[in-house]
Amino acid sequence: MSSTSPARTQRPPRVEDDALVRGLGHFSDDPRLPNQAYAVFVRSPHAHARVKAVNADAARKAKGVLAVLTAADMNAAGVGSVARHPPVVGRGGAKMPMPFRPALAGDKVMHVGDAVAMVVADSVGRAQDAADLVEVDYEELTPVITLDDAMAGKTQLFADAPGNLCVDWPGPTPSEDNEREVAKIIDGAAHVARVKAVNQRMVVASMETRGATGVYDNAAEAYTLHACSQSAFALQGPGAAVMGVPPEKLRIITEDVGGAFGMKTPFYPEYAAVLVAARKLGRPVHWQSTRSEAFLTDTQARDTVTEAELALDDSGKFLALRVRHLCNQGAYVSVAGVNINTNNFARCLPGMYRIPKVDVSAACYFSNTAPIGPYRGAGRPEANYALERVVEEAARILKMDPVRLRRKNLIPKSSIPCKTAVGNVYDSGDFPGLVDKALELADYANFNKRKRESAKRKKLRGIGVSCMLEHAGAMPTETASIGFPGDGKMVLGLNVQSTGQSHATVFARVLAEKLGIQPSQIEHRHGDTAMGLTGFASVGSRSAMCAGAAILATADAVVSKGKKIAAGLLEASEGDIQYKNGAFEVVGTDRKVTLFETARRAKEIGEPLDSKEKAEAPLTFPNGCHIAEVEIDPETGNVDLATYTAVDDCGVPLDTIVVEGQVQGSIANGLGQALTENAVYDPQSGQLVSGSFMDYGMPRAHNMPVEFREAMHAVPATTNPLGVKGTGEAGTTAAIAAVMNAIAHAIPNGAADHMEMPATPAKVWEACQKGLAAK
Repeated sequence: MSSTSPARTQRPPRVEDDALVRGLGHFSDDPRLPNQAYAVFVRSPHAHARVKAVNADAARKAKGVLAVLTAADMNAAGVGSVARHPPVVGRGGAKMPMPFRPALAGDKVMHVGDAVAMVVADSVGRAQDAADLVEVDYEELTPVITLDDAMAGKTQLFADAPGNLCVDWPGPTPSEDNEREVAKIIDGAAHVARVKAVNQRMVVASMETRGATGVYDNAAEAYTLHACSQSAFALQGPGAAVMGVPPEKLRIITEDVGGAFGMKTPFYPEYAAVLVAARKLGRPVHWQSTRSEAFLTDTQARDTVTEAELALDDSGKFLALRVRHLCNQGAYVSVAGVNINTNNFARCLPGMYRIPKVDVSAACYFSNTAPIGPYRGAGRPEANYALERVVEEAARILKMDPVRLRRKNLIPKSSIPCKTAVGNVYDSGDFPGLVDKALELADYANFNKRKRESAKRKKLRGIGVSCMLEHAGAMPTETASIGFPGDGKMVLGLNVQSTGQSHATVFARVLAEKLGIQPSQIEHRHGDTAMGLTGFASVGSRSAMCAGAAILATADAVVSKGKKIAAGLLEASEGDIQYKNGAFEVVGTDRKVTLFETARRAKEIGEPLDSKEKAEAPLTFPNGCHIAEVEIDPETGNVDLATYTAVDDCGVPLDTIVVEGQVQGSIANGLGQALTENAVYDPQSGQLVSGSFMDYGMPRAHNMPVEFREAMHAVPATTNPLGVKGTGEAGTTAAIAAVMNAIAHAIPNGAADHMEMPATPAKVWEACQKGLAAK
């Protein structure tokens, strides 16, 4: 794989890398606490069953076993429902049901892998051996696995969710008048393109599995949870609610995290169980998920069906869009799980296009599968895929070049800022310029020449375009702190957790440039609620804009405090003091005092410069145009990505190398969905058939493009002081439509126009045979 990208400013290496490449990182399964015990869970082999009895007598007698906990222990400890989600109002004001999710199941298990008991021993091996001795008597019930079965409602899973309906969401701006108007436009349109876009269920498969260590301080009557998360503070609130304690009685500590992608945002059942065990035993209790457990118990992703209808006139002008979105939500409501398929999904419409009328609604249903939760993109890829597939279908109906149709309907730069039909306001962007740059970089004009060359080698070649616009930010508030410990050093504290995004490198540079000091003078800290920093998780491409705004606000507070101290030190009026290049100076003179000397003196007189500030950053709208060019061997169905072109507007890039890495990584996520990944449950038993890397198709090096072509078309955001928009999910959002459109373009006679993901060699081969036979 080669990469073509614009010239970039040379930067020092990431500060995170030194420890990581030397093996000095500290992840959740690294040895941590003295006298630590180890937990192993007994999990349900059934998708849906009553728990009639749990017999742990033999396990409790096993060598090294310290305790066996069941639902009764959780109830005695006052553990509440693990299900946590902000309210989502359904059609007609209906309240979203949130069925009780136990830390350990006592009455019923709702999916394969639901935990029934936890064995704690002095070693992992002994805990595992004892777990095999726990006998659970189940009464199997009929499972509900597929979305169709859930919607049929023949088996009722929860009393407070009739028909297994979690929410019937009428849209971001529900209006019966709008629904009627859109219906009227579609009924009377010269052309209507219709598609059914299916997003298969996916397993997140982070490199590091989930892990947690529970600690209880009897004297303070307080818990500490060491857990891999995407924000210590974001885990604290839900965790405290589950444990029935005030937030200040639950400290969360997160160190290095080996990949998260949204999946490590929730407070999981295992976390409550290890905390209860730690209190019961008076010693730390640690659990680390096995890979098999991760397949069964991590929140999963996608599993949606979207029907989209796009009305056009004879010239190809977009008139109205109607979208009906359905999701198999899984067994329980997880953090943000429903929001993904309602607000997150709808806010992405109508993308880059001028579509004056949009009617979008969604419905989510319960089933006996693992709960759906955030995964890179979280609603954005699903929306963009449906939109770009229906635009491609419209081009077929009109027999118009798909690029020409897209260009015709792009929102022009002159119309920005632009309020969309779903209520978003695009504050910045140059969509036509960005698309033109992508087409030029992809050498779109000479595609037919390359297609002929492929044909000489008996290969099929296709090219697919995906215009992408997403929203980034969501929860707007973040807090930052700046402290001066001495010795010419500064400590930057943040709530957002780095899980591979280079926070220590990038945010230190942002602060250093703001204050005119060296990044090496700044130490980055995060991952501890004891720091007192509030905000939300590192999700939704929000960290750069939200934490960045908080950093600048906190730096301003430091300078403001420093001017007062410097005025006294320099025997000048505060109004005559200015801050420049790391020092306070008297205007018009050479008298100055450095920031760090000012901080030292301020601390001595009891007026420290240490500061903590909040800031808000509204939504931004990253956008891009990605173009995939594929070559297919019709004899094997193998798909090679010959080139992949990505031109993105992430606002002001804080570090071009990090941005390129984020784009390439997110494209890899998208290629996995398009080509290889599929979490398959047996529809009768509810067993996860693809429950290991032997059966689940992770993307590999040979699935990546032979050549990456990347460029930026940056238009600064106007809604935050750094002008950033976010970049971590752009590739995932854009890639799936680009690749699937390219495959459809390559295979003749429309044989792959409606192929569902993943486009495995078997599916592609079958489509090739059908398409070539029809010639």
